[in-house]
Amino acid sequence: MEMTGGTMSPVALFLQADIVVKSVMVGLILASVWTWTIIIAHALRIHRIGRDNARFEREFAKAEDIDRFHQERGRQNLPSARVVAAGIAEWRRSTAGAKVDKEGTRARLASIMHSAVAEEVDKLAGRLNILATVGSVAPFVGLFGTVWGIMRSFSDIAGANNTSLAVVAPGIAEALFATALGLFAAIPAVIAYNRMTHGINRMESRLSRFAESFHATLSRELEVEE
Repeated sequence: MEMTGGTMSPVALFLQADIVVKSVMVGLILASVWTWTIIIAHALRIHRIGRDNARFEREFAKAEDIDRFHQERGRQNLPSARVVAAGIAEWRRSTAGAKVDKEGTRARLASIMHSAVAEEVDKLAGRLNILATVGSVAPFVGLFGTVWGIMRSFSDIAGANNTSLAVVAPGIAEALFATALGLFAAIPAVIAYNRMTHGINRMESRLSRFAESFHATLSRELEVEE
């Protein structure tokens, strides 16, 4: 087979491949599309949540009446709002009796808000495992397509009893194209996973500091309620 510019195009390489290599290529293309969908959607979501969270925390810091602020803003679909809601709910349960166990209340508040922060971080990190999986698996899937394509090329050489480059080139080109698709899917996934993990870690740190600040505020209220 003569290799021309047309037959070396990505579409031609796909059409010339056998069913196994075609399946590998289709799977890698779908993985790449899925990866980019997650990257774009997650980046927009994290940006929006980070912006709204920062606004909520600034306004919360200025609030003179926490209960009133919670009634007005506590139902917002934000990590900070849910941490506040968890803290206030535990505060009300722990201070409902005639005698308040201050140390026990402080410990329960710290525990419940720590759990709330962890739960919010788990929600934010949803689907990042898909990026990690694509980043680690896609190169090996592409490598499988490469190995299969090279095996096919050697089979063609044996069948044609001809070691000409024209015989072996199509299969090798298809094989290398499968490898390229594997890297095309894996590289963005790995970069996005690392960047997004870093962003979520920063948000977790900020949310933890907010929870600690709120815990300190409630702890001071315990000293007032003698």
